[in-house]
Amino acid sequence: MSANDRPTGQPSQTYDSAFLKACRREPVPHTPVWFMRQAGRSLPEYRQVREGTAMLESCMRPDLVTEITLQPVRRHQVDAAIYFSDIVVPLKAIGVDLDIKPGVGPVVAQPIRTRADLAQLRDLEPEDVSYVTEAIGMLTGELGSTPLIGFAGAPFTLASYLVEGGPSRNHEHTKAMMYGDPQLWADLLDRLAEITSAFLRVQIEAGASAVQLFDSWVGALAPVDYRRSVMPASAKVFEAVAGYGVPRIHFGVGTGELLGLMGEAGADVVGVDWRIPLDEAARRVGPGRALQGNLDPAVLFSTTEAVEAKTREVLDAATGLEGHIFNLGHGVLPTTDPDALTRLVDYVHAQTAR
Repeated sequence: MSANDRPTGQPSQTYDSAFLKACRREPVPHTPVWFMRQAGRSLPEYRQVREGTAMLESCMRPDLVTEITLQPVRRHQVDAAIYFSDIVVPLKAIGVDLDIKPGVGPVVAQPIRTRADLAQLRDLEPEDVSYVTEAIGMLTGELGSTPLIGFAGAPFTLASYLVEGGPSRNHEHTKAMMYGDPQLWADLLDRLAEITSAFLRVQIEAGASAVQLFDSWVGALAPVDYRRSVMPASAKVFEAVAGYGVPRIHFGVGTGELLGLMGEAGADVVGVDWRIPLDEAARRVGPGRALQGNLDPAVLFSTTEAVEAKTREVLDAATGLEGHIFNLGHGVLPTTDPDALTRLVDYVHAQTAR
């Protein structure tokens, strides 16, 4: 089954939504809009509800996950919700000793540098993340015809955190393993592909209408290294969820040189950052896939007129695409004015109404 096949049985409430139609490259009533990191970050109501609760704890409380996921849908009238979580949640769920430190990001107590260290990574079982199943059940009941996007971190990005021990600018330890011990590297990514696949399956079976694989750091690689050392693991994840027939989105930052390969890995929709226009991205990705993106998040700090002008550039570049989902070229920045996001959704909807 592909994302273009109607699911068996009764069509779901979300099947005919603008977002899923665009994912399937079908005609839409307007260009659908959602934002990466829309759940949280810039919203005062998010900061209020999260006050005093650590990030990872927030991700494990279905009541908080539900409220935070719904907030941008209520406020901005976006065309899809994105499940509130973090890419390290499945690693925490299987017992990896890590924490998300404010202002730093995920920090791993015992980085994976040797074959013995792989023992930290056992299989993920559905009961390890029962709170995800519970939260998605609550969300789909609230969202009705608005699709919910599930997500996970891609094997390379998860590996980079595990090998470096935290965020890294140059990925020295990661690349040292990839080049110096390719078998250990392949085994690490294969294990992470299994964990990620299991995490996405839980979300889809609970009711997610689409999934996005975030490969935040993969732009650090040359195409030849991506194809040889990363693409097989990402392809394994996409193949593992192909039978569900939900659209699969693939996104990374700084990936202009990798766009064709990221589509080839098995995505139905390829996310594009702001560094490359969508018409050029379409040429690199090739036919048969929708595109998502790609307004620079920093543009939202400018005047309304400037935001509309830059948005118009994105929409013009998307003219003639097989399918287009409007998004930012990366996540919403924390100090973004929420009203600017609301105005942007209204503008895109008005400009693209068919």
